Amino acid sequence: MNNLGKNLALWVIIGLLLVALFNLFQQPSERSGQVGIPFSAFLAEVQNGQVREVTIQGNNIAGVYGDGRSFKTYAPNDPNLVERLNKRGVVIKAIPNDDGNPSLFQILISWFPMLLLIGVWI
Repeated sequence: MNNLGKNLALWVIIGLLLVALFNLFQQPSERSGQVGIPFSAFLAEVQNGQVREVTIQGNNIAGVYGDGRSFKTYAPNDPNLVERLNKRGVVIKAIPNDDGNPSLFQILISWFPMLLLIGVWI
């Protein structure tokens, strides 16, 4: 393979890696099409019986309306929220907060620039 072919292949691989990294770090809510709504609008929708199910993780709430559309909101500390949801028959799923321990992939990403510099230097 000549130098032009090697350079072209290298740039194609770099481009594909950049696209893959962009997709990896894109927020899950952006990929799923969830719409951010104010907490007051969320409470009004619950009161009207429009909310089918919610997933609560810390103060973050993601849910599905009765017609299948998705939404997300941030809830302030509201001790009566679960009671309100139960009264309206909303399915509640609770997920624990992330424990903050980095995954292997996160460790590799954080060390990648240093390893790249070492690899180029050697």
